Amino acid sequence: MIDRTESESRKLLVRLRDTMAEEAAGQERLDKITHLTADSMGTEVCSIYLFRDEQTLELCATEGLKQEAVHQTRMKLGEGLVGRVARTGKMVNTADAPAERGFRYMPETGEEVFSSFLGLPIQRLGEKLGVLVVQTKEQRVFTSDEIYALEVVAMVLAEMAELGVFVGDSAALKARHTQPSLIRGITGQEGTAEGNVWLHEPRVVVTNLVADDSDSERERLQSAIEQLRVSVDEMLEGAEGEQLEVLEAYRMFANSKGWRTRMEEDIDRGLSAEAAVEKEQSTARARMGQVADPYLRERLNDLDDLSNRLLRILTGQGRETGAEMPEHPILIARNIGPAELLDYGRSLRGIVLEEGSVGSHAAIVARALAIPLVVHAGRITNEALNGDHIMIDGDQGVVHLRPDDTVVSAFRDKMAMQAQAQERYASIRKRPAVSVCGRRIHLYMNAGLLADLPSLPSSGAEGVGLFRTELQFLIRNQMPKRTELAEVYKRVMDAAGDTPVIFRTLDIGSDKVLPYMKPNDEPNPALGWRAIRVGLDKPGVMRMQMQALLRAAEGRPLNVMFPFVAQYSEFTAARTEVDKALAIERKLGHVVPESVTIGTMLETPSLAYASSKFFEDVAFISIGGNDLKQFFFAADRENERVRRRYDTLNVSFLTFLEGIVQRCSETGTPLSFCGEDAGRPIEAVCLAAIGINRLSMRPASIGPVKSLIMRTDLDALYDVICDARERGEQSARESVMEYLRWNG
Repeated sequence: MIDRTESESRKLLVRLRDTMAEEAAGQERLDKITHLTADSMGTEVCSIYLFRDEQTLELCATEGLKQEAVHQTRMKLGEGLVGRVARTGKMVNTADAPAERGFRYMPETGEEVFSSFLGLPIQRLGEKLGVLVVQTKEQRVFTSDEIYALEVVAMVLAEMAELGVFVGDSAALKARHTQPSLIRGITGQEGTAEGNVWLHEPRVVVTNLVADDSDSERERLQSAIEQLRVSVDEMLEGAEGEQLEVLEAYRMFANSKGWRTRMEEDIDRGLSAEAAVEKEQSTARARMGQVADPYLRERLNDLDDLSNRLLRILTGQGRETGAEMPEHPILIARNIGPAELLDYGRSLRGIVLEEGSVGSHAAIVARALAIPLVVHAGRITNEALNGDHIMIDGDQGVVHLRPDDTVVSAFRDKMAMQAQAQERYASIRKRPAVSVCGRRIHLYMNAGLLADLPSLPSSGAEGVGLFRTELQFLIRNQMPKRTELAEVYKRVMDAAGDTPVIFRTLDIGSDKVLPYMKPNDEPNPALGWRAIRVGLDKPGVMRMQMQALLRAAEGRPLNVMFPFVAQYSEFTAARTEVDKALAIERKLGHVVPESVTIGTMLETPSLAYASSKFFEDVAFISIGGNDLKQFFFAADRENERVRRRYDTLNVSFLTFLEGIVQRCSETGTPLSFCGEDAGRPIEAVCLAAIGINRLSMRPASIGPVKSLIMRTDLDALYDVICDARERGEQSARESVMEYLRWNG
């Protein structure tokens, strides 16, 4: 049964719908809504505040306050009770507003006579658009039914704003999805790109918010939920491991009576089935931003995703919208898996993710494909529309959506300068990287996909210093077969020809969790069960991968490198597994490689202090700069608050690296440096100056690094670093930059 209050709520919804259907300008619509709401709720005041920019709210319409204050009264985010609602996304319901913490009196509005205050955020799918307020002279706390009525009005306002019905002269009434937008994120993969938006998940727009027949809307909702349950059950068939756990959580929500009951109650109060689902989805999105616990956030994310699926069933707005992918697509998504990203392949000019991280699977694939990537780009999925002009600067972690002419001109100038530089680098592609002082530096490229190998001859690399074998495991829904891996590795070696390829064995764990492997609940996965530790605990997997590599070589020399070795015993245990795999291959009568060279990555400070026997036994060492730096400085490279505080050219870190150079020199052990810093020209020349003569980087970095090496006296640069250290400077960067500028 629907009580009187709910009937009043339905009446208000119908009146709002009729108002929206009338021909009227944006300001006129807003004025009518404030009048209707105040009249229906029996309040003296109803006001609508909308954002004019990210930090400023503007009074855009009011019933009860002074009309001359409209578009004149503004407040910063967090300022006053209205600003508090906007900042926190939480309701304020008080009988005595002036006594509330943070209250600010706006004299131009004439609100001093009103005591009670109810403010709710106007938001759509977690994006805050403004604040809706009602006030009365009488001191009272608003009831749950009154709160619900105002929530519905706020939802209608948000949907109408999305559809562009409130456009006016004020900056707060600007048309959505038409204005230039600058969005700051985090660099996932360097590079710049210009193109047009292609949404991985096209947005669902709800146009019918109000329904006259609740019974038929309930039936529509029930039918859609049943369809959703069937699709989840179908996905569950054949699922295993972590994927099974995720889908089980999906099924739990899809069968949740509470979830369905809340939506049915909204339908009974006058909402359409679509509007009821989106109201529930917006609630989940709003909660996500306020929950710190990763498990709860993941479950709210599941609920949000299910709501989206349900909306697509109800509206018929599937992923296939009929839109054609633009000529120069830049992919926009909340998040994306490696397999889905690889399906797009090199057709993409760039990628922008609302979530993600610098170590995510998507980032790994983006680096392998050399596609600029920006992660943690807040609001991008709500702000962008298919086809929008977009420019992304992966170097700075910045996205320009619908940029104005000034930005376009400056951005294109930057891209032109980068293109000219690449042309200059092409002229030195075949020349060796020899410094002014005559030192030869060997430059290699990193790879992880067969698609990377065509870059080998054009990049000027002398070989592949690191082939990430885990990508072949990450992009599958089940463990790859030995024959499949052998074929992939063979094609890699074939494509490389006479140039060497160093295969790093499976490096999983931490931020690289296989979709078919049960995740471990570890408080600090970066320091947990990962890489070589997994391989030694699961020798069958390591042996299978080694046999695939041995067979792929077809008698050719094979280079293998173990990841995340922390002590000598781990290296010897891993090498024993290689010997066992070789013995099995010989016993089976298979052709074995002409030679098997076994090295290791040095990613933990402990290995730098291993016994001399280790340095004598290992065939080569590659410093894994990304992990080593975060362990050396105790600064998580995924944490933006701390990772930028610690400089590669910090003299303590350079001194530590010099110690490794010295130990390798004493035993004649070949040493290389692999990681992001190897591909940064300033850092690269400093690494070369302290004695690291092999560097491995992404293909696009080889030209800039080689160019600077060929113009630098590394011996003189080493003296600069030593002088900075002797002066007690924390970092040698400033001295190095001054030296390089002085020398052109």
